[in-house]
Formats: sequence, C-alpha cells, structure tokens
Amino acid sequence: MAEQRLGIIMHGVTGRMGYNQHLVRSILAIRDQGGIMLKNGDRLVVDPIIVGRDRDKIEALAKKHNIARWGTDLDAALANPEDAIFFDAGTTLMRAGLLERALAAGKHVYCEKPTSDDLEIAVNLAKTARASGLKHGVVQDKLFLPGLMKIKMLRDSGFFGKILSVRGEFGYWVFEGDWQKAQRPSWNYRKNDGGGIILDMLCHWRYVMDNLFGEVQAVSCLGATHIPQRVDEKGNTFDCDTDDAAYATFELEGGIIAQINSSWTTRVRRDDLVTFHVDGTHGSAVAGLHKCWTQHRVNTPKPVWNPDQPQTMNFFNDWEEVPDNWPADNGFKAQWEMFLRHVAEDAPWPYGLEAGAKGVQLAELGLKSWEERRWLDVPKLEF
Repeated sequence: MAEQRLGIIMHGVTGRMGYNQHLVRSILAIRDQGGIMLKNGDRLVVDPIIVGRDRDKIEALAKKHNIARWGTDLDAALANPEDAIFFDAGTTLMRAGLLERALAAGKHVYCEKPTSDDLEIAVNLAKTARASGLKHGVVQDKLFLPGLMKIKMLRDSGFFGKILSVRGEFGYWVFEGDWQKAQRPSWNYRKNDGGGIILDMLCHWRYVMDNLFGEVQAVSCLGATHIPQRVDEKGNTFDCDTDDAAYATFELEGGIIAQINSSWTTRVRRDDLVTFHVDGTHGSAVAGLHKCWTQHRVNTPKPVWNPDQPQTMNFFNDWEEVPDNWPADNGFKAQWEMFLRHVAEDAPWPYGLEAGAKGVQLAELGLKSWEERRWLDVPKLEF
C-alpha cells in the first residue's frame, strides 16, 4: 500500500460554514482518520494550507488545529505546484474571480454556492472549467443529509408510486441583533454584499428538486423583506435592502408541483429546521435533516371534516419512522471524500460547476418572478 499526498488550498475558512463544515468536520476529520482508501489500495492523505486576509485569525486557526501550513498570500499558494486543489467558502461576490484564478493556475476547484450572483458569470465559469480539463465541483450538501437520503431510497424503491407534490419548509427566527445577538452574519441582509434568501436558498432547492423529484421547469416566487432594520456585529443599526423570506412554487417534470417556503423570520413548530413532505399515489413521507416518517396508502386514516367537534385523531401517530439501517457520515465530509476520489482516481462525480450555474439560474429567475409578479419558465442551460 502506497501513500498519496493531496495538497488543498482552503480559502474562506474563517467564516462559520467554511470553518465548521469544511475545515473541521471535513478536511481535518479526513486527516485525523488517516486519509481515504482508494480502489487500488493506496491511501490518499490530505495536506491543507489555509489562506486568508486576516493574518491573526489564520495563524490562530492553524495553531488551534495543528495545521502546519497557512498564509495570507493567495498568489503564492496558487503558484505552488505541490497543491492540486483550490477550495473557496468566502463571499459570493468574490467567488467566480477566485475560481478563475485557480483554474488559470492549473488547480482543480471545489467551492460553496452560489458560484456567483450573476447567471452569465456562473455559466462562463462552468464553461472555463470544462474547457480546462480540470476537475471541478460545487457543494450540494443537502443531498447527503440522512433524511433526504431516505427520501431517495423511498423513491428508488417505488414507495411513492407516482409523486404528486412536494412541500418544503425551511427557516427559523434570526434575531435582529438588538436585544439578542443574531445567529447569522449581517451581510445576509445587504444586497451589495451578496445577501438575500432567494439567492442563498433557491440554489439549494434547485439541486434538491432536480436530483430527487424532477427537473425544475417553471417558477413563481414572491420575496419579502419582513424586518426592515437589523443590528450588525459592531452594534450599528442598518437598513435591510434584500429579502429575508421567499415563498416559491415550482413546476417539475412529470407534472409534480413543489412549494417551498424559506424564511429567516419564522418561529419553528415542525420536526426540524427544514422539512420536506412528499405525497404520492401509493404513499407519503416527511423528512427532516436526519429523520424520515412514512405513511403508506394501506395505513392512511380516513378523517371526516367536522368543525363543530374538537379533533380526536392524533395524525402524528399514523406515521412510521424509517430506520437508520446504514451509518451516515457528516454530509459535507461525505461529499468532500467523493470529490477527492474524483480528483485522485477519476471516480464518478455529477456535481460540477454546471450544477452551480443551474442554482444561480433559478435564484435569478426567482428574483425576476418577484419583480415582475409572474410565472417564468426555466430554460435548459448550454455549456
């Protein structure tokens, strides 16, 4: 058994998502488990270098997690032929430019989404990556959640029969920052900083719907800025000029109707921070991040509408939980391992920058639908 080293340049890991999910729970977890076993018996060992503009933050992270390599000079990192992959979890507005620089330097690229706030830029980035012959990918983390993996298993088994509709509920109350500290960064609520829940979440819902239920064919979206002012990390009050909630309906191939609400201004009374309710002719399922419950047509109760009497049926009791029959790793780590195998041994990989462009397309159409107050078709993109 031989050991193969794979150098990874990691940018944007001082932010919440980049630090928690990508650095600590993915790359460092892979490092600490001794790498990844490849098909030929070799062991793939990751060697990250973390790069950022704030020297003190980067140095502190490196010391805290025993990361030997760190720096503030991205150009120098990209020039190092010993590092094969560039990863970005920084700001949306900087992402496309950083990825273009990495591709020009001959690096495989992997990144968070959205890949841009502009569809033309996202499409051209995907075209550049395809023409380069380098490996490229975008995070599609929700497909690797145990709850949605169970939905996929149910679909593949024929449990649903013909899928009729999907209802998604995502979100929670994000505190305004005045009397309680906000649990999301303030840039989320400023348009010029790449904020807005439509740009953020419709990119997610695109790959979820395309991969689990059917390709999105049309969208009708209404956005809202429910909280007009918030308080930033320095205690300054600022005006919110972008959407903090989105109410969207989608037409999918096969006649499936999907409705997904996304909100940072809702208080949760459901099974999880995100839930998907799938109805089919033979059965229905409700999934959160980890758990999934089903109700087959032979077990469906027969309620009768009677507004004059209190409801005596407990509808939650009529659902059966899907067991955890297989171990589920962290979803971000699972996708990282998949991408690393793609780079190291050309293993299958369906989540290229084309998928990122599709997410940007749906977000852009969602914003346009809101502005024009009408349904819009979702055309196929050409790469």
